[in-house]
Amino acid sequence: MVFFSRMDFSQGNLFGYIEDLQELTIIERPVRRSLKTPEEIERLTVDEELNDIERAVYLLSSGQDIQGTSVVANLPVLMRQNPAETLRRVLPKIREVLHVAGVEMQLTAAVSFLTVLQDESVSIHTYSHSFLHIILQNLEHRDAGVSNAWLETLLAVIEALPKETIRHEILNPLVSKAQISQTLQSRLVSCKIMGKLAYKFEAHIVKREILPLVKSLCQDVEYEVRTCMCRQLEHIAQGIGTELTKTVVLPELVELARDEGSSVRLAAFETLVNLLDMFDADDRSQTVLPLVKSFCEKSFKADESILVSLSFHLGKLCNGLYGIFTPEQHLRFLEFYKKLSTLGLQQENGHNDNQLQLQTLEQEKKYISVRKNCAYNFPAMIVFVDPKNFHLELYSIFFCLCHDPEVPVRYTMAISFYEVAKLLNSGVYTIHKELVTLLQDESLEVLDALVGHLPEILELMTTNGGENSGSESKLLSIPDLIPALTTAEQRAATSLKWRTHEKLLQKYACLPHIISSDQIYYRFLHRMLTIILTNNVLPVQKAAARTLCVYLRYNRKQEQRHEVIQKLIEQLGQGKSYWNRLRFLDTCEFIMELFSKSFFCKYFFLPVLELTHDPVANVRMKLCYLLPKVKSTLKIPSDKHLLQQLELSIRKLLCQEKDKDVLTIVKRTVLELDRMDISLDAEQLEKEKQQSEGRSTNVNDKIFEKKRRDNKTSSVLAKSMTLSVSGNSSGTSAGKEDKKSKLVRSQSFSTQALHPKYSNIDKCPNKSSATGYTSSVSGMGKSCMLSFTDDTFRTRTTGNSGNATFPSSSSLTTSRNSFNSADQKNNGNKESQSRKMSIKNRKSNS
Repeated sequence: MVFFSRMDFSQGNLFGYIEDLQELTIIERPVRRSLKTPEEIERLTVDEELNDIERAVYLLSSGQDIQGTSVVANLPVLMRQNPAETLRRVLPKIREVLHVAGVEMQLTAAVSFLTVLQDESVSIHTYSHSFLHIILQNLEHRDAGVSNAWLETLLAVIEALPKETIRHEILNPLVSKAQISQTLQSRLVSCKIMGKLAYKFEAHIVKREILPLVKSLCQDVEYEVRTCMCRQLEHIAQGIGTELTKTVVLPELVELARDEGSSVRLAAFETLVNLLDMFDADDRSQTVLPLVKSFCEKSFKADESILVSLSFHLGKLCNGLYGIFTPEQHLRFLEFYKKLSTLGLQQENGHNDNQLQLQTLEQEKKYISVRKNCAYNFPAMIVFVDPKNFHLELYSIFFCLCHDPEVPVRYTMAISFYEVAKLLNSGVYTIHKELVTLLQDESLEVLDALVGHLPEILELMTTNGGENSGSESKLLSIPDLIPALTTAEQRAATSLKWRTHEKLLQKYACLPHIISSDQIYYRFLHRMLTIILTNNVLPVQKAAARTLCVYLRYNRKQEQRHEVIQKLIEQLGQGKSYWNRLRFLDTCEFIMELFSKSFFCKYFFLPVLELTHDPVANVRMKLCYLLPKVKSTLKIPSDKHLLQQLELSIRKLLCQEKDKDVLTIVKRTVLELDRMDISLDAEQLEKEKQQSEGRSTNVNDKIFEKKRRDNKTSSVLAKSMTLSVSGNSSGTSAGKEDKKSKLVRSQSFSTQALHPKYSNIDKCPNKSSATGYTSSVSGMGKSCMLSFTDDTFRTRTTGNSGNATFPSSSSLTTSRNSFNSADQKNNGNKESQSRKMSIKNRKSNS
C-alpha cells in the first residue's frame, strides 16, 4: 500500500512507466531467443539403448561441453558401478577432453577425482596409477581457481599415498618445479606441496631433501612466493620438530619479519605467534619479544596493514609471552590493547585523540575490525591481568566495547559475555549493568548472540552476585533485569526474525531459578499465554507453550495455578479458533512431559477427550495421535472412571467419524491402545492389601473363639482346622495380591464379528484379537451397533504373561454372582461338616 500511495499516475509520469515496461520486455527478448532450436535438440539427443559406459564415451567424444561436464560429474557413480570399464574406456577420454576443457569442466573434474578417492572405489595403487598423472598435469593451469582446485585434490591424495609413490611421483619433480626459472604459479604450488610433505617423511629426509628448497623459496624474488612459503613454515616446523625449528625455521622467520613486503612481514608475524609453543624461554625473550615490540611500534606509524592481524593475535601473544614480561612490559602491552580497543572512537572529552582528519571508509572498516578483534580477545586479556584486577584495569574497556557504536563489536562482546562471567566468578556482579545494556540492544543480532548462554549467565550472576546473592534477595542481585527481559522479548516479537524470538522464549524457561514466582506470574506467564493465542508462527507458539508449562510447574500458589489452568482450558481447549485448540493439545503434551500423571488426569484428561467432538478434522486427527500418551497417564483402579470415558470417546469416534483420513488414524490408534498396558496404583494396592489382611485376621479370630467354646473338640482336629482355615485365608489374600500386582489391559468392547469394511482392525496379536477396542460395526453408512454396558471391566489372565484385562461388565456381574453362589455353597458345606464332627465328639465322650 505504501508503494502505490507514492506512485504518481499523472499523464506525464504515466508515459515514463510505459517506457520502463517496454525496456523490461526488451530485456526479456534475449531469454526467449536462447531457447534451443530443433536442430540443437537433435544434436543433444542420445540413443536410449546405449548403456552408461557407452553413453559416457559417446558424449565425451561428440557431445557438447555441458554434456561432457555432466559425464565428468557422474564419474564417481560410474566408478562404483563398473570400475574396470570406467578406467579402461571413460577415464582416457576424460584425460583427452581436459586438455581443451573450460573452467567449469576442470573444476568439476577436480571435485570428481577427490570424490573417487574418498569413496575408495579402487585401491590406492590403482588410483595413483590412473588418476595421479592427470592431477599433476593440470596443477599449473593458467586459471588460478582451477589450479587451486587441483592442488586441493593433490594435497588430499598425498595423505593416502605411500611414501615411495610420493617420492618418485611428487618429491623428485618438485625439485625442478621450485626453481627460479619456473613460472610463478609453479613455484607457488611447490610451496604448498612442501608444507604437506613435511608430515609424510622423517626429519632427516625433510632436512636433506626439502629444507634446501624451503630456504630457496624464502629468498625468492617474488613477494607472493616468499609470503606463501612463510605461511608453510608453520607446517614444516611441526613436521621436523623443535631442534630443527630453532636452528633452521626461526632464522628464516626473523629475516622474513624484516622483509620489505608488508604481506611477507604479516605472514612472518602470524607464523611466529602460532609457533610460540615450540620456542623456549630464551628464544622468546631474545628473539620473539623484540620482533613483537617492533611490530607494535610500527603498526600505528608506518605499517597499518599489520594492525588488524596484531589485534586478532594479541590475546594469544600476551599469554604466550606472559612468563618473560617485566612489569613495565606487561603494562605497555596492556596499554597497547586499550588503545586498540578504542581505535577510531572519540574519547570521553568529545574530541578525537590526535584531531585526525576525516577518516576514509576503508580506514573506518579497518578500525571496526580492530575493535571487533579486541572484543574477541577480551577473555584472554582478563587472564592476562588476573580477574582480581578486572575492575581496576579492564572495566572501562569492557564498558566501551559493550557500548560500541558498531554492531559487529557489540555482537562479539555478546558472544564472549559468558566466558567473561565465568572468569570473573565472584566478581561477576561488576558487569550486571552491561548485561542489561546488551539485553536492551537495538540490534537483534546482539540479542541473539547473548541469549545463547543466557541461563548460564543468569545462574552465575545469582549465585555469585556479591552481597545480594542470597536466595531470599535474588531479585536484587541484578537490578533492572526484569524490564530488560520483557523489553528484549517484545522487541523480538515485533521483528521478522522469529527464530530469535523462539530461542529467547526457550531460554526464558530458566527464570524460575532466577527470579521469584510472583514476578514470573505477573510479568511473564500471562505474556506466554498471549503469545500462544496471538502469534502466527508455530515454533514460537510451541516455545511459549512449553515455557508456560515450566512456569506453571514451579508455581506453588494454588489460586494462581487454578487460574492459569482455567484459562488454558477455556481460551485454548474451548477456544473459537481451531488453531488455538490445536495448541491446547500441544500444551497438554508438554504438561504430560513436565507434570505428574495424576496432575494431568485431574485437570486436563476430560478437556482433552472433549475434543473428540471437535468440528475440525485436523483437531480430531491430532487428538488421535495423542491418545496413546493420554492413556499412559492412567492408573488402575483409581482412574477407572477416566478409562471408561476414554473408551467411550473412542467408540463414538469409530461410529460417528465421517472423515476418511481421521477414521484411518482412529483405527490405527485403536490397535495401539489395545496393545498398551496400564500401570496399577501402588498406594491403592497397598490399601487393599491392608484391608485384605485385616479381613483375614478377623476370620481367624472368630474361628479361634469358636474352638475355645467347643471344649469337647479334639486338639488334633482343632489344630488341623486352624491350619486349614488360616491356609485358605492366606491363600486367598496371596491370590488377590498376585492379581492386583499384575499390569492390566483395558478392554472396550465385547467380542463381536467385525464388518468387512473395518476388517483391518482385526489384524492384531492373538491375545488381543478377541477382545479390546475392536467393535462390531454393521452397515456402510451411519448405523453402528455396539454391545457394551456402562462398566467395561472384566478380569482376564493371559497365560504366564502376568497381564490382566478388564472387558465388559456383564461378564463381571455374572462372575460375581457365580462367585457369591459358590461361596455360599462352600460356607454351607463347612457348617454342616462342623456340626457332624461336633455330634461325633459328643457321642464318643458320652
